[in-house]
Amino acid sequence: MDVPKITTDCPGCKQQQAIIEQQQATIDALVEQVEKLTKRLEKVEREGKRQAAPFRKGRKADPNKPGRKSGEDHGRHHRRTAPEQIDETYDVPLPACCPDCGANQLTKTETRIQYQTEIPRTVIHRQFNIDAGICTGCGSAVQGRHELQTSDATGAAGVQLGPNIHAAMTLLNKELGLSHGKVKRLLEMLFEITVGRSTSCRSMFRTAKRLELAHQEVRRAVRGSPQLVGDETGWRVDGRPAWLHAFVGLTATCYEIDPTRSIEPAERLLGRDWSGIFGHDGWAVYDKFTKATHQQCLAHLLRRCESLIESGTGGALAFPRAVKELLLKGFEYRNRFHERELTAHGLKVMAGRLTMQMANLVRPVKTHAANERFAKFLEKHLDDLFTFLRYAGADATNWRGEQAIRPAVVNRKVWGGNRSEAGANAQSIIMSVMRTCDQRLADPFIFIRRQLTSQASLTLPLPIAVR
Repeated sequence: MDVPKITTDCPGCKQQQAIIEQQQATIDALVEQVEKLTKRLEKVEREGKRQAAPFRKGRKADPNKPGRKSGEDHGRHHRRTAPEQIDETYDVPLPACCPDCGANQLTKTETRIQYQTEIPRTVIHRQFNIDAGICTGCGSAVQGRHELQTSDATGAAGVQLGPNIHAAMTLLNKELGLSHGKVKRLLEMLFEITVGRSTSCRSMFRTAKRLELAHQEVRRAVRGSPQLVGDETGWRVDGRPAWLHAFVGLTATCYEIDPTRSIEPAERLLGRDWSGIFGHDGWAVYDKFTKATHQQCLAHLLRRCESLIESGTGGALAFPRAVKELLLKGFEYRNRFHERELTAHGLKVMAGRLTMQMANLVRPVKTHAANERFAKFLEKHLDDLFTFLRYAGADATNWRGEQAIRPAVVNRKVWGGNRSEAGANAQSIIMSVMRTCDQRLADPFIFIRRQLTSQASLTLPLPIAVR
C-alpha cells in the first residue's frame, strides 16, 4: 500500500511522515509473514489429514531409481553360502512323466544340489532328577543344581520354562516391541508352546530381578564415563504421564522411568558434582550440573535456525543464517582435524574464535521477537556451543541419546507404556542391560540366558570398543 507524500517543509510534518513510512514498512513485513505462515499452516493441515501423514517424507525433486545398481562397481550380488553341517538329506527323483509333453521315458543326466536352512519346531521337554539331602554338619537341606535349570523349585512349581524361552520373551517384548499377547501368539504359532499373557509378564519381572546386580554395574559405568549424553521422552505408567530418561556413556547406557521430568533421575544416577562432558539438547534442568562441561546439541540448534529461516521474512532472516553459518564452521573445523589439517591446539583456537564471533552476533538486541529469544539462549550458553572443538573426540550432538531413545519410542507406540510401577522398574533394568551389551559388542540374548541359569550374578562383558 502506497503512503501519500507530505510536500510541506514543516519539520514536524516530515517527522510524522517518517514515522508513518516506518510503520507502513513494519505492516508490510508482518502481512508478508502472515501470508507465508498461513500457507505453511494450510500445508501442514492438509498433510495431517492424510492417512500416511506420520510416515510421509518430503518428495524429492529427482529421486533415485529403486533397487540395486547393476555392474561390478556396485558390488556383487549376494549368494548365500552352503551350510557346513548337513542334518537332513533328501533324494529327489525325476518326476514320473514330462510336465510339458507327458512322456514317461526320462533319462537322468546329472544330480543338482540345493540347500535349505529351516528352524526347528520341536519342543524339548527336560526332566531333572535332582538329588536332595541334609548336611550332617549344620542340618541344612541341600539339593543339586544343573547348569540348565532356571529355578530350584520343585513340587507344585516344578514345571518351568527353559532359559531360551525366558530370554526370547525378554527380547521380543523389550527390544522388538511385541506386546505380551503377541509374544504368547508367537510361541504358540512357531513352537506350539502354550503360555498365558501373564506368563510373559511375570517372566519380565523374574528376568529383571536376575539382572539387578548387572544393572547396578551399568549405573556405575555410566557414572564413571568421562562423556555422557542425556535425553528424555514421554512415557506412561498405569495410564498416567511419565518420562523415560536415557543417560548414554561411552560403554554403558542407563534408562530410568520417572513420573516427573525433573533433575531427580540424573541426580540419583550421577550426583550433582559429576564433572564430565555432558551433551544434551538444551533442557534447562541439565544446567544445574555446574561442575560438568556442557555441549549443546548443534543438530537442535541448526533445526531451530532452519525454522526461523523458514518462517522469517526480510531482515529477520539475517540472524538465523549467520548463526547457522557459524555452527556449520564448527563441523568444518572438526572434519579438518580428523583429516589432520588442524592440530588439537589449532582446533581450540578455532573454538575460541567461533565463540567470540557468536558473542558479537547475539549480544545486540534483535527487533524480531523469535530471533531475540534465540539470541538470549545462545548468549547464555556461549561456552557450551563448541566444546567438541576444545575437547577432541567429544560429540557435537546428542545423537547417542537419540539412538538410545528411538527403540523405546517404537515400543511405546505399540503398547503404550507400562501398567505398573513394578513394570516400569523392570523395563528400566532390562533395557539398560540390553543396550549396554550392544554397546560392548556382546549378544544380550546370550547374556540374559546365562544370567537366568547362573546361581550367582554374572558381570557384564568388558567394553571392547567405543562406538
